[in-house]
Amino acid sequence: MTAPSQSQPIHVAITRRVRPGCEAEFQQALREFIEASFSNGAVLGANMLVPVPGSDSSEFGILRTFQSQGERDAFYKSPLFKAWAERAKALTIGEPVYRQLHGLEAWFRNPNQPEPPQWKMALLTFIAVWPVSMAVPALLTPLIGRSVSNTIFAGAVAAGIVVVLTWFAMPLLVRLARKWLYPKQDSYEDNKSS
Repeated sequence: MTAPSQSQPIHVAITRRVRPGCEAEFQQALREFIEASFSNGAVLGANMLVPVPGSDSSEFGILRTFQSQGERDAFYKSPLFKAWAERAKALTIGEPVYRQLHGLEAWFRNPNQPEPPQWKMALLTFIAVWPVSMAVPALLTPLIGRSVSNTIFAGAVAAGIVVVLTWFAMPLLVRLARKWLYPKQDSYEDNKSS
């Protein structure tokens, strides 16, 4: 896998295990840190990941996008980040886990599972993209018609495909194909329960 160039956006997933009883305080602190980090122009986006309600997981995470590797490195050396790291240390167990996400793997990220082979990620993505890329234009044509410019129509189609893939098709397919994507993890869990 080739490293991204200095000018490509960089996506980083960071996970931390939170001390029992500190979950609400950590979540509030993380929310404040995310808001403060947007004052740094290199940060293009950030999302907080919280444990599934009712689960016994203590793992929280953040997905952050930077303009470039250089901007990412500067952010992690900044006083803002150093202050956050000190604050988080008191609320967490162990060291944070950092993973840089490349392309397809962003849909398959799961800190509790090993990354599936690239060919499986590509095949599952193709299975989602092909029907979605045919269905979205078919659905949009009656709604907005071909009377709008080709550029506007193409933009609406692209936006529709991204929305359907990100929030519906890929999460559903990854869930349905879990045993195929992560066979070692499933067999390990089966052995644990027997």
